[in-house]
Amino acid sequence: MKKVYDSATDALDGVLHDGMFIAAGGFGLCGIPELLIAAIRDAGVKDLTVASNNAGVDDFGLGVLLQTKQVKKMISSYVGENAEFMRQYLSGELELEFNPQGTLAERMRAGGAGIPGFYTKTGVGTVIAESKEHKDFDSQTYILERGIFADLSIVKAWKGDAQGNLIYRKTARNFNPNAATCGKICIAEVEELVPVGSLDPDMIHTPGIFVNRIIQGQHEKRIEQRTVRAA
Repeated sequence: MKKVYDSATDALDGVLHDGMFIAAGGFGLCGIPELLIAAIRDAGVKDLTVASNNAGVDDFGLGVLLQTKQVKKMISSYVGENAEFMRQYLSGELELEFNPQGTLAERMRAGGAGIPGFYTKTGVGTVIAESKEHKDFDSQTYILERGIFADLSIVKAWKGDAQGNLIYRKTARNFNPNAATCGKICIAEVEELVPVGSLDPDMIHTPGIFVNRIIQGQHEKRIEQRTVRAA
């Protein structure tokens, strides 16, 4: 099976449609699939539901899909860096489902493992628990969270090979490995595409069986909040 494509646009060909559910990897601006996000913007699909830890910033990452109003609903943990996100949410233009970070990561992992739901103590007694099933185990109350089953997963890795095996670096491992598994189709972008067999099997974070398509590209190295010392 051919998995390597020439560009993000080529890799997304025949995959996108209005109203689809997308799981996106990344943490802040680290490890975000920026090329695939830009290609989704250019494709013009709309009414998207996107599950991602955050929504990028106003002009980068998932923020570009908010600028074009292609996103109908976000499932996220942190949205504090995006003024357009805030504006759309407060004006009622954007639906928002807040998830604690660990819960969101586990929802993606559960979906990838075929688990439809799990119980957690996180969020009990808060607005997170509203309208969710409660159940007691050993005299402790838990709430039911549903696994995430997306139409498409988009992730970014440090290295990958033509079979789709992926290695992430550092903070990029926070959500990308879980996001990669929970979509019906997974498309990955990598900084470096290496020959098959050159990756140490013990270092592979996402096995190629989860990845349907892969591209290599040039990526920016943006920092959300740059802090420097006075000269």
